[in-house]
Amino acid sequence: MKKYYILLFVLAGTINSALPQSSPSKFNEPPSWAKSAIWYQVFVERFNNGDKSNDPKPENMDVPFMNIKTPAGWSVTPWTHDWYSQEDWAVKSGKSFNDAVQYRRYGGDLQGVLDKLDYLKDLGVTALFMNPLNDAPSLHKYDARNYHHIDVNFGPDPVGDNKLIAAEKPSDPTTWKWTSADKIFLKLVAEAHKRGMKIIMDYSWNHTGTSFWAFEDLVKNQEKSACKDWYNVTSFDNLATPENEFKYEGWLGNKYLPEVKKVEITTERKIGHAYEGNMNEGAKQHIFAVTKRWLAPDGDTTKGIDGFRLDVADHIGLGFWRDFRKVVRSVQPEAYLIGEIWWEQWPDQLMNPVPFTSGDVFDAVMFYQSYRPARYFFAKTDMEINATQLKDSLQFQWNRLLPANRYAMMNTSSTHDTPRLLSDFYNPNKYKYQASPYDNKNYKTGKPKAESYVRLRLYLIHMFTSIGAPQIYNGEEMGMWGADDPNCRKPLMWKGIKFDPETRTNIQPGPKTYDQVSFNQSQFDLYKKLIGIRKNNPVLSTGDITFLAAEGKKLAYKRSDSKDEIIVIFNLETTSQGFALPPKSNWIDLLTNKKITGNSIVLKTISAAVLKKVD
Repeated sequence: MKKYYILLFVLAGTINSALPQSSPSKFNEPPSWAKSAIWYQVFVERFNNGDKSNDPKPENMDVPFMNIKTPAGWSVTPWTHDWYSQEDWAVKSGKSFNDAVQYRRYGGDLQGVLDKLDYLKDLGVTALFMNPLNDAPSLHKYDARNYHHIDVNFGPDPVGDNKLIAAEKPSDPTTWKWTSADKIFLKLVAEAHKRGMKIIMDYSWNHTGTSFWAFEDLVKNQEKSACKDWYNVTSFDNLATPENEFKYEGWLGNKYLPEVKKVEITTERKIGHAYEGNMNEGAKQHIFAVTKRWLAPDGDTTKGIDGFRLDVADHIGLGFWRDFRKVVRSVQPEAYLIGEIWWEQWPDQLMNPVPFTSGDVFDAVMFYQSYRPARYFFAKTDMEINATQLKDSLQFQWNRLLPANRYAMMNTSSTHDTPRLLSDFYNPNKYKYQASPYDNKNYKTGKPKAESYVRLRLYLIHMFTSIGAPQIYNGEEMGMWGADDPNCRKPLMWKGIKFDPETRTNIQPGPKTYDQVSFNQSQFDLYKKLIGIRKNNPVLSTGDITFLAAEGKKLAYKRSDSKDEIIVIFNLETTSQGFALPPKSNWIDLLTNKKITGNSIVLKTISAAVLKKVD
């Protein structure tokens, strides 16, 4: 077989770490721990049911203002239920799968997370990103009922917690109590810290639910409400008429999510772009009180969380975010702030992170900007790019960030809002575009073929050896698959649980086929190995990166500092390829633990090597 040798040369220079040497708690820098984090995202309701006594009930799910009620005969769905098979109550409701699935609950809770902390420790996780925990009626919890409490069904005593919450004056933080759900969350924080894990909470300050206490007060008292300026009310109810004239603006037109009023807007407010503005003062001060509550419970930062993930960050003005950073860092100088920014122009252009990562707003954004081009290189898609294009894309993203922020980015590749990685590598369509069987009749929902696993392995090697902190969405390490939301939110397939065979799809035409669902030990072992390689080689977290080769589907780069040197090589060509190595050097492949002798290495097609220089 013919071999093509590539000299290892610098194509476009070195991305230098140039990490500041000043105090890691400096206001305009990320906390020092961020660049070495191994992130694991937990979607609690689908993570693990550790306490069946607190399973959700309709009274905590219904939304009276919107006339949203759980279907007749509703019950908690068994953890092992075939995902695409509708429950009896769902069938009788007459709702489509996509509508009915929003009423599903599996009973995941914080006890379930506590029970699996040692599993996460064994995997190598060092930082937990918790999807919204705030008290809310929905599955996703972005429709807050209370910002300052943990959802009652995530704790051990929903009935007691509801009574405690009802006795408070929510606008007055001096009346706030610690519910049983709050307390078990603080226990989770303590147990995570004992295991060397950081933990951050996910909040959407942009909007609330209609069951939020301030909105309910507004509905009840109209112009007389102390919260009348919290929301964008376009007309109040006229009590002299039989009609209800009360109207307000919901986020993106969704009345289910009333948007908190933005003020002091001095630049154009356009979705997908940062803008100058702030937030209603009453809501703002409440948010700040909630922020302090979780950063320093009862004034003790050692018991508090380590930062926040902020939802739909571009929908809130930069003035608010600057003030928010000041509050957060005044309480906890080592806190990490990461914003969610998405599309500047759907579905082709992601947002510019620079306005959010210049030292006065966030430490990082969810860095889909690094995943999308990598997917187009490593996966077999309709948007395939070559190694030069990947290199150029990555360097463009890195070079417009400050060095410290560049290394603190959360390299997000899959979340509760995207297809799972295996499905994303199995389907050839444009990233996140028509990524479900409802939008695309040809979207493949079942267990991927072997090539997807092989190609995903190469991407994961890249993610764990590249600049920025790697992120794992819960269940990826188990080998889970699934289309875009809601199909990426299946209950986790823990080892030892026997699932019903999963329908490949009940939407597409043709005979039904089924997949066996079970914990994939090989995928777990791969993630654990790659995490271990990154943790055992700090140069992968803090070192410079130099691209050595980028030609066709062949890519090589070097991570280096004053102590260590690691070369990462990928061959995605259709034939074996040879790569020249620096002379008079000895190497070990960290993926196989094999020693490499001589001045070259040959890689088989669709393979990789992670070579560490040894004496």
